[in-house]
Amino acid sequence: MLPQFGKALIVLGAVIIVVGMVLLFFDRIPFLGKLPGDISFRSGHTRIYFPIVTCIVISVILSIILNLFRK
Repeated sequence: MLPQFGKALIVLGAVIIVVGMVLLFFDRIPFLGKLPGDISFRSGHTRIYFPIVTCIVISVILSIILNLFRK
């Protein structure tokens, strides 16, 4: 039980590091948030943004990475 818990903590730590790096370098990643299919509305001082395709791409990448760790 403890070895499994240890592995889970390591994976969780790695995920936190990756998320932190993405947030740190978000402005320097040119395609993130600007893919075709991302919806953006601007009206005066209001901006509504739906990064649908970006979320799908991130979900697919994370699913592949997590499946590699699972095996």
